[in-house]
Amino acid sequence: MEFKDYYAILGVAKTASQDEIQRAYRKLARQYHPDVNKEPGAEDTFKDIGEAYEVLKDPEKRAKYDRYGSAWKAAQQSGGTPPPGYEDVWFDLGGTPDDAFAGFSGFSSFFDQLFGAGARRGSFWGQPGAGYQSGARSWTMAGADQEARLALSLEEAARGGQREISLTDPDTGQTKTYTVNIPKGIRPGQRIRLAGLGAPGIGGAPAGHLYLQVEILPHAAFRLEGRDLYTTLEVTPWEAALGANATISTLEGHVRVKIPAGSSSGRRIRLRGKGFPDAKEGGGDFYAEIQIVMPKSLTDEERRLFEELARCSTFQPRPAETRRRG
Repeated sequence: MEFKDYYAILGVAKTASQDEIQRAYRKLARQYHPDVNKEPGAEDTFKDIGEAYEVLKDPEKRAKYDRYGSAWKAAQQSGGTPPPGYEDVWFDLGGTPDDAFAGFSGFSSFFDQLFGAGARRGSFWGQPGAGYQSGARSWTMAGADQEARLALSLEEAARGGQREISLTDPDTGQTKTYTVNIPKGIRPGQRIRLAGLGAPGIGGAPAGHLYLQVEILPHAAFRLEGRDLYTTLEVTPWEAALGANATISTLEGHVRVKIPAGSSSGRRIRLRGKGFPDAKEGGGDFYAEIQIVMPKSLTDEERRLFEELARCSTFQPRPAETRRRG
């Protein structure tokens, strides 16, 4: 029997990652599936693809294949026995499931990977007395799950509701529009499942699901950390020193807050429960972080007053050895 280059069969490099091998396998398995591809030789190619993946998906078997590849070829051509670790790698899709996969350990696991977790093993081969005709096979394969990115503004994620999105199928180029129900308070990294809107099934099997991976876009005024929201509250030196009142914006609207006298930059004013909402656990907190800002230029009177303050104030924020007047 002629040696088969499993990497060439899957169209991947020898340095391919396990993810790359799996993606290549799934693509080719669907392309040459006997229920989809009726061209001569498609079923043989389908068998070769499955054989290659059965070895390359397993790191231990793959390592042995990489090491004993030439020995494998010589053994096959001479009719001998494959090197250790390859005895159970062979395919024969004729006959019954037990015959066809007699050499495999963990048939169910392999079958799930080949056809998806929703595939029905019992319908892979037709059974006499159940609409079966001699020599015919009934192939079913559940549709694969698909994933897309859903970018939301902070406000959209906070309030939830319905939104229409348009997605383009990378295989067909067709664009479809869906109405999505966005849960209130959904966070980055969470997913929304659209049942049955993934890849279609084969042979009457159900379609996969479409998962929308949520991403929240950066906001001009707020920073989201967990369930808490942060904003910057800019204050003047005299407001920080003497205290003041200020109006700040939250997701729920404007709120009046008090700036405590003697505030330094970095001090936080906390508004309990005014942060990012959570439909089940209640909202997070809202923090206004004080930042003292100076005018870019001073009037003569402002400069005189600051100089007077510098002369009469006894406040010294730094150790004496680090102070130096200009």
